[in-house]
Amino acid sequence: MPTILVADDEPLLRELLEFRLTQRGYDTILAADGREAVRQLENGSPDAVVLDMMMPVHDGLEILRRIRSSDDHSDTPVVMLTARRGEKDIVGALELGANDYLVKPFMPEELLARLARLLKGGR
Repeated sequence: MPTILVADDEPLLRELLEFRLTQRGYDTILAADGREAVRQLENGSPDAVVLDMMMPVHDGLEILRRIRSSDDHSDTPVVMLTARRGEKDIVGALELGANDYLVKPFMPEELLARLARLLKGGR
Protein backbone atom coordinates (compact mmCIF):
# COMPACT_ATOMS: atom_id res chain seq x y z
CA MET A 1 0.00 0.00 0.00
CA PRO A 2 1.06 3.60 -0.49
CA THR A 3 3.03 5.46 2.14
CA ILE A 4 1.75 8.86 3.31
CA LEU A 5 3.93 11.45 5.03
CA VAL A 6 1.88 13.47 7.53
CA ALA A 7 3.65 16.68 8.58
CA ASP A 8 1.76 18.60 11.26
CA ASP A 9 2.78 20.06 14.61
CA GLU A 10 -0.47 19.04 16.34
CA PRO A 11 0.10 15.65 18.06
CA LEU A 12 -3.59 14.74 18.23
CA LEU A 13 -4.08 15.44 14.55
CA ARG A 14 -1.05 13.32 13.62
CA GLU A 15 -2.42 10.51 15.79
CA LEU A 16 -5.89 10.78 14.21
CA LEU A 17 -4.51 10.77 10.68
CA GLU A 18 -2.15 7.89 11.42
CA PHE A 19 -5.08 5.87 12.78
CA ARG A 20 -7.42 6.67 9.86
CA LEU A 21 -4.76 6.09 7.19
CA THR A 22 -3.63 2.83 8.79
CA GLN A 23 -7.26 1.66 8.91
CA ARG A 24 -7.38 2.15 5.14
CA GLY A 25 -4.19 0.14 4.68
CA TYR A 26 -1.78 3.01 4.13
CA ASP A 27 1.65 3.10 5.70
CA THR A 28 2.35 6.37 7.49
CA ILE A 29 5.41 8.46 8.24
CA LEU A 30 4.96 11.25 10.78
CA ALA A 31 6.74 14.58 11.15
CA ALA A 32 6.09 17.09 13.94
CA ASP A 33 7.81 20.07 12.28
CA GLY A 34 9.42 21.19 9.06
CA ARG A 35 12.86 19.83 9.97
CA GLU A 36 11.44 16.34 10.53
CA ALA A 37 9.47 16.58 7.28
CA VAL A 38 12.66 17.39 5.35
CA ARG A 39 14.47 14.52 7.06
CA GLN A 40 11.68 12.08 6.24
CA LEU A 41 11.69 13.19 2.60
CA GLU A 42 15.47 12.73 2.43
CA ASN A 43 15.20 9.24 3.96
CA GLY A 44 12.36 7.91 1.86
CA SER A 45 9.91 8.34 -0.94
CA PRO A 46 6.36 8.77 0.31
CA ASP A 47 3.64 8.30 -2.26
CA ALA A 48 1.83 11.41 -1.01
CA VAL A 49 2.26 14.16 1.58
CA VAL A 50 -0.30 15.76 3.90
CA LEU A 51 1.23 19.06 4.91
CA ASP A 52 0.29 21.68 7.49
CA MET A 53 1.06 25.24 6.47
CA MET A 54 2.03 26.53 9.93
CA MET A 55 4.79 24.43 11.50
CA PRO A 56 7.95 25.21 13.46
CA VAL A 57 11.39 25.40 11.80
CA HIS A 58 10.20 25.27 8.16
CA ASP A 59 6.60 26.13 7.32
CA GLY A 60 4.49 24.10 4.92
CA LEU A 61 5.13 26.42 1.97
CA GLU A 62 8.89 26.00 2.39
CA ILE A 63 8.46 22.22 2.47
CA LEU A 64 6.24 22.40 -0.61
CA ARG A 65 8.90 24.45 -2.44
CA ARG A 66 11.52 21.84 -1.53
CA ILE A 67 9.28 19.00 -2.70
CA ARG A 68 8.57 20.65 -6.05
CA SER A 69 12.23 21.48 -6.66
CA SER A 70 13.43 17.96 -5.77
CA ASP A 71 14.31 15.48 -8.48
CA ASP A 72 13.07 12.66 -6.24
CA HIS A 73 9.77 14.17 -5.09
CA SER A 74 8.66 16.75 -7.65
CA ASP A 75 5.70 14.62 -8.77
CA THR A 76 4.64 13.53 -5.28
CA PRO A 77 1.03 14.56 -4.59
CA VAL A 78 0.74 17.13 -1.79
CA VAL A 79 -2.43 18.00 0.12
CA MET A 80 -2.21 21.13 2.23
CA LEU A 81 -4.19 20.67 5.46
CA THR A 82 -4.26 23.94 7.35
CA ALA A 83 -6.29 26.41 9.35
CA ARG A 84 -5.32 29.18 6.92
CA ARG A 85 -8.36 29.89 4.80
CA GLY A 86 -7.50 33.15 3.10
CA GLU A 87 -7.63 33.41 -0.67
CA LYS A 88 -3.97 34.46 -0.76
CA ASP A 89 -2.95 31.35 1.23
CA ILE A 90 -4.98 28.95 -0.89
CA VAL A 91 -3.98 30.41 -4.24
CA GLY A 92 -0.35 30.74 -3.13
CA ALA A 93 -0.13 27.07 -2.15
CA LEU A 94 -1.80 25.93 -5.36
CA GLU A 95 0.51 28.12 -7.44
CA LEU A 96 3.52 26.60 -5.66
CA GLY A 97 2.30 23.17 -6.72
CA ALA A 98 -0.02 21.82 -4.04
CA ASN A 99 -2.40 19.31 -5.60
CA ASP A 100 -5.18 20.01 -3.13
CA TYR A 101 -6.01 22.25 -0.18
CA LEU A 102 -8.24 21.43 2.80
CA VAL A 103 -9.08 23.84 5.60
CA LYS A 104 -9.21 22.74 9.25
CA PRO A 105 -11.52 21.70 10.75
CA PHE A 106 -11.94 19.05 8.07
CA MET A 107 -13.75 15.77 7.51
CA PRO A 108 -11.26 12.88 7.65
CA GLU A 109 -13.26 10.92 5.07
CA GLU A 110 -12.95 13.84 2.64
CA LEU A 111 -9.18 13.88 3.08
CA LEU A 112 -9.03 10.11 2.50
CA ALA A 113 -11.14 10.44 -0.66
CA ARG A 114 -8.93 13.23 -1.99
CA LEU A 115 -5.76 11.24 -1.26
CA ALA A 116 -7.17 8.17 -2.99
CA ARG A 117 -8.01 10.27 -6.07
CA LEU A 118 -4.52 11.79 -6.18
CA LEU A 119 -2.85 8.42 -5.75
CA LYS A 120 -4.81 7.08 -8.72
CA GLY A 121 -3.34 9.87 -10.83
CA GLY A 122 -6.20 12.35 -10.60
CA ARG A 123 -5.16 15.97 -10.39
